[in-house]
Amino acid sequence: MAGPRVPVVPGGLGAILLAGGRATRVDGATKPLFEIGGRTLLRTAVEAATDAGARPITVAAPVLDDSLDVTWVREDPPFTGPAAGIVAALESWADADPEWTLVLACDLPRADAAVRRLVDDIVLLPADADGVCLGDVSSTPQWLTGVYRTRALRAAASALPDHGRDAAVRALVDDLAITVVTMADDLTRDVDTWEDLEQARSAAPPYSATRDTGQTADRRAEEPS
Repeated sequence: MAGPRVPVVPGGLGAILLAGGRATRVDGATKPLFEIGGRTLLRTAVEAATDAGARPITVAAPVLDDSLDVTWVREDPPFTGPAAGIVAALESWADADPEWTLVLACDLPRADAAVRRLVDDIVLLPADADGVCLGDVSSTPQWLTGVYRTRALRAAASALPDHGRDAAVRALVDDLAITVVTMADDLTRDVDTWEDLEQARSAAPPYSATRDTGQTADRRAEEPS
């Protein structure tokens, strides 16, 4: 069987995966470790970034699965939001400067399809565009499912006070020229609630690995019985 498709991203692609939120709508459970279709949401995001040829892959979260080939950072102080996580990840890339940065929240059951669409759309962007993100059916931008020019993202991050502490993601991207691609809800719908989790599990096909990706995380999120 053929291995996963590895798109070639001009100038290189890095990835920042966001997995360190409080998940209050699921009672504080560790949402990235929810299993859907036989793999965790975190692993789904990591594999999507890996299949897109991303390097480095940095997860903004405490270490949740040490079998994954990623680096880990935390925003300081913890739980100060995804913008702060993006800033911390960018600051950790002292020796990496890919032209593009994938930003992806680790609560997206169809992260693989979402990332493929984003990577395919990079080559279609005008030269003066700073990035592309997916939008839901109402065209609401999903900023945490996007690919951005690293230089533009770094400049925006450096302009945030307090390293992005408690800043809205919209404040990070507000001055960037971003193309929003409207997609069906099944591609952009994330897992925010227990009901979302059950719906995603019902819709997910069984996971079948086509390459050596290591073992699914033994640790499981705390879920209701």
